[in-house]
This record gives sequence, structure tokens and C-alpha cells, in this order.
Amino acid sequence: MVFKRLLGSLGVGGPTVDTVLEPGAARPGSALNGQVHLRGGGADFDIEHITLELVARVEAEHEEGESEGVVAFERFTVGGGFRLAEGEERSIPFSVPLPWETPVTELYGQGLGIVLGVRTELSVAGAKDKGDLDQLAVGPLPAQEAVLEALGQLGFGFRSADLEYGRIGGTGQQLPFYQEIELTPAPRYAHQVNEIELTFLSHPGGMEVVLEADKRGGLFSEGSEGSEGSEGSEGSEGHDSLTRFSVSHDGIGHLDWNTLVDGWIRQLVEHRATYGSHSAHGHADAHTGGHGEHGGHYGHDEGHRSGPGMGTAIAAGAAGLAVGVVGGMVAAEVVDEVGDFFEGDEEEEEAGDES
Repeated sequence: MVFKRLLGSLGVGGPTVDTVLEPGAARPGSALNGQVHLRGGGADFDIEHITLELVARVEAEHEEGESEGVVAFERFTVGGGFRLAEGEERSIPFSVPLPWETPVTELYGQGLGIVLGVRTELSVAGAKDKGDLDQLAVGPLPAQEAVLEALGQLGFGFRSADLEYGRIGGTGQQLPFYQEIELTPAPRYAHQVNEIELTFLSHPGGMEVVLEADKRGGLFSEGSEGSEGSEGSEGSEGHDSLTRFSVSHDGIGHLDWNTLVDGWIRQLVEHRATYGSHSAHGHADAHTGGHGEHGGHYGHDEGHRSGPGMGTAIAAGAAGLAVGVVGGMVAAEVVDEVGDFFEGDEEEEEAGDES
């Protein structure tokens, strides 16, 4: 709270800022709307700029283990260049585009434990005050919802969700992190895999769906040699198997999603059973279906996916309420860490005000 400390040293009360987001969940690639409410302090101040920063709590793997941190993934200047009079109240409306890869934080109103925020930065005479942080709710795109609903109806269970720092090789990923949704396998696949990990990478024309199978110990050989035509997918210890598909944003209502998604899972599992740690990718057009090809591993810049991270899902409550994401998707873990992020930020603000 540099700005507030500066004003305090001058014996002057500074302006305050409060950002109010439009009610309801936003969608990736759509507009995030709201207003920044300003209230003048004990004197006139020149407001240089008002900036909104999108932030996410992300888990990162490194040589020392794992750690969590806050990553800013987009910034927008929504106002500035005016004088705020003493005690004046002013509201600045804004409408800014969310990145297409913005993680999904909730499904059907049920939070997933993913922590996103909108931080408001007020710059006055070169000093910056990042004192306002608001929780950002993001719902799924229709295609994402269709895939998740199909998985639920096929018997897959919802285990957890988190954000992993790193990039998925061979994809069009834009953000420095990706969302990982972990699923318990449907009964028909339970003897082959421990879990399925799902990532959506959306873009204006559609989205990539990345599926990874976390194998059961001893079922598949380690270090198995890849077949001809693969893209850097040599088997190695610790690497799981993945498939990659593409879907369009159009024609969603005309697809048999249960059949399509089950085909993806079967290709993932069967290809792994044949080639060990090898992987595959394919393309599924909204009108023509899909096909599979050999693909590559991914992870933290050519690494691999980690296990469960900090952003575990909000699941069944004490009263036995299941997440009920859709058609039979049942939660398996019960941890809520969303509030910690915002409470921690408030504590930092209070500490800054006192110092």
C-alpha cells in the first residue's frame, strides 16, 4: 500500500477505489463489465490512470518441489487523465475482453476451487495503489459444458481442479499457465487408469481439448519406444499419455457428445495400452467427427503434468451435498481454498495501512 503510506506521511487522506463487477459469471472470450467507483480524499488529486489486472493463483513445479504464487495474466487501462476533487464521487464504467483461455471457476453455480481476481490499480502522481481485489467468477463456454456433461453421463467423477504454471507443448496455448481438471475414471476404465486429466485451450475459432491418462502402476511399460510419425513423444519415466482434439464453437447442439467424448477416451486408453507412454492427438470438427494421430508430451515447457495442486475442488459439503456438476459427475475431494486468497490480500492491505 505504497500510495496510502505516502499520503499518511503527508498528513493527507487519499482517494479510495472500489471496483464492482457485473453480477453473474463471465465467459472466456466475452466481455467483463463493471464500474470503478472513486471517492476523493482530503485534497484534489490528479488521477493518472486506472488499470484492471487479471490475476490467478497458480501452482508451479521446480527443483525444490512445488510452490504457489499469484500470476497476472492480463491488464487493461480503463480510465485516467483527470482531476478528482476533494470528496468527489465518480464512477468509471468499463467493458474489457477476457482472454479465451481464462480458466473456468464454476459449473452450474458450483465453485471449483480455482482462484481468479480483478485487481484495481489507481495511479496518482506516480504512486500506485493496488488496494482493491475482487473475485472473478467465470463459467464454461457451451463446448466446454458439453464435454463435461458428457463425461459426467459416461460415469466419470469430478476429483479436483487447479492451475499449473507451464505450457502444453504442441498446442496453441497463449497464457503462461493452464487449467487442469482431474476426473476419476468411469467404471469401465477403472482397471486401466487412476484418473483422467482434462485441459481446455479455447480460441476464437474453437478449442483444443487435451486429455491425459494417469496410468495404473505396472499396467504400461515405462520408456517404451514411440512409433513412426510421433511428435517428440518418446516414453520416459513419469510421463503420462495424452490425446489432443479440436472442436468448433459452432454446431454444438447437433453433436452426439457422449459418443464423441467416449471415443476420445477409448482412443486415449487403447493407444496407451498399445504404445505405453506414447500419446496421440486428433481433430473433431463439429460436423464431421474426428480422427486421431500420434502427438507429443506436454507440461512445464516440455515437461509433464503434475499431480493434484493447490486449487482442489469445492466438493461435497458436511450435509452430503455433491457437486453434481452434471449427469452423475460426483466429487471426490472436499477442500475450499478460494477465500484464503482474498482474505490474505485484505490482511496485506491492513498491514500496509498500519505501517
